[in-house]
Amino acid sequence: MGGILWIIVVGFVAGIIARLLAPGPNNPQGFLLTTVLGIIGAFVATAVGQAIGHYGPNQGAGFITATIGAVVVLFLWHRFAARRTM
Repeated sequence: MGGILWIIVVGFVAGIIARLLAPGPNNPQGFLLTTVLGIIGAFVATAVGQAIGHYGPNQGAGFITATIGAVVVLFLWHRFAARRTM
């Protein structure tokens, strides 16, 4: 349970940082959506890190890796949002 809570907290911070690092015209609006994208990025970073053996089964991604994961999720958000507006 502590691992999931850590991923959520790290994802929250990573989402805010990712939004600052990757600004764009299609940024998700609102605090809640930014937080959710950051948490998704942290889960993605944790899953990839565990798959390649960087993290153990009960470890979550750190701030830097979660931020990178959140930037990737935000990049994908930009791609899909741009496609919807065309």
